[in-house]
Amino acid sequence: MNHLTSLTIHQARRLLDAREVSSVELTQAFLERIQQVEPKVKAYVTLTPELALEQARAADRRIAEGHAAPLTGIPLQIKDNMCTRGVRTTCSSRMLENFTPPYDATVVERLGAQGAVMLGKGNMDEFAMGSSTENSAFFPTRNPWDLERVPGGSSGGPAAAVAAGEALASLGSDTGGSIRQPAALCGVVGMKPTYGLVSRYGLVAFASSLDQIGPFARDVEDCALMLSAIAGHDRRDSTSLPQPSPDFRSALSGNIRGLRVGVPVEYFNAQGMNREVEKAILDAIAILQGLGAQIDWNVSLPSTRYALAVYYILAPSECSANLARYDGVKYGYSDHTAGSMWEELEATREHGFGQEVKRRIMLGTYSLSSGYYDAYYLKAQKVRTIITSEFQQAFRTHDVLVTPTSPTVAFRLGDKTSDPLQMYLSDVCTIPVNIAGLPGLSLPCGFAGGLPVGMQIIGPALGDAAVLRAAHAYEQATEWHTRWPELE
Repeated sequence: MNHLTSLTIHQARRLLDAREVSSVELTQAFLERIQQVEPKVKAYVTLTPELALEQARAADRRIAEGHAAPLTGIPLQIKDNMCTRGVRTTCSSRMLENFTPPYDATVVERLGAQGAVMLGKGNMDEFAMGSSTENSAFFPTRNPWDLERVPGGSSGGPAAAVAAGEALASLGSDTGGSIRQPAALCGVVGMKPTYGLVSRYGLVAFASSLDQIGPFARDVEDCALMLSAIAGHDRRDSTSLPQPSPDFRSALSGNIRGLRVGVPVEYFNAQGMNREVEKAILDAIAILQGLGAQIDWNVSLPSTRYALAVYYILAPSECSANLARYDGVKYGYSDHTAGSMWEELEATREHGFGQEVKRRIMLGTYSLSSGYYDAYYLKAQKVRTIITSEFQQAFRTHDVLVTPTSPTVAFRLGDKTSDPLQMYLSDVCTIPVNIAGLPGLSLPCGFAGGLPVGMQIIGPALGDAAVLRAAHAYEQATEWHTRWPELE
């Protein structure tokens, strides 16, 4: 890997500000790296080299004038479900294969305001529905640590791009673990912020009460820089929290002496938990204890075991409503081979959506249908309230909770495609966090069978700074974040 493509954002920032490297040189290095490894990894749906170099030249002018922001001139990737004006946004679906948005998502606007450089759009599971990026309508992304394995999902492209040195950082979206699970499987840092902290305006909706945009990065400091850039109130998103974005990097004190860390027992009894993964997490907790954190091993979140069932009622219900807009009338794919208007609409949805998307639309439509609404959707909402209140109770006496991010390391391509339930279990440790709207971060904490293991740190609502502080202290005491896959 070229030394420029192995930098962190804060290292690149020092070089850029000292004029030891230009944004154009940095961007060119990443474009060359992409050309070298992208045929193996396939992390990008769309590359934007001309736009990237144009933005890099503008960033160099801004740096020369002394107006650099933390992300000025930094080459990034954006998951392909965030609108980018003039650049196609496909959601890795045939339905939107040729869709070019007329506006930018708020997060894209905010990165642009800082002068960041967009290298392209990241591959994903279609409409963010999946845990392996094998549901992309175009091609699966491969894990840079083992090209025969999945990178996780649905943000597999953004996670793999950062791990493979194809971007300094990236943006993903997380509905049930779609940032944290691929971060764990690819050995990078990934964070789902508190629900409402980052605007969803311009994010193509999957499940609106669960979706949240967040960063992938090479270390926790970069993650904090990215989150500071994209967080903050947006009047165009009715669920956006009415408060400014804090400087999250200032929370990284390195000191967690006295931090109250809870370890929920249910997460270590999760179905399919790999023993090597469990050992890596227990070793990581021992390091937190050595740094002065107070560890409580007796935290219980008993309703956690219902979270997967709740999620697979609520998320498909919201998806069936959100994806009703794809009818081939105003934009996107349209099948004109059928006879009547209704036949064309049916054919459009039949051929435009992939199998997993159609499965979830049908699950959701069933849950919301007359006679089943009370038995499924309404009951799931009630259990959601119980899960949320259990977390609130735990955070009365704890600052953060620590769990595995994923019960296993990256599995082989094709291993779970024929068994949806096994695939859904990949997110068993991450889903409860979305249900309760809490911040959660995954960071590297070891290896099992030569593949990365991720530790999840969960905080109370708006406890994002505490999560970052705990993660940063652990990271500084270990070297896992300095290891990168060999892809030459």
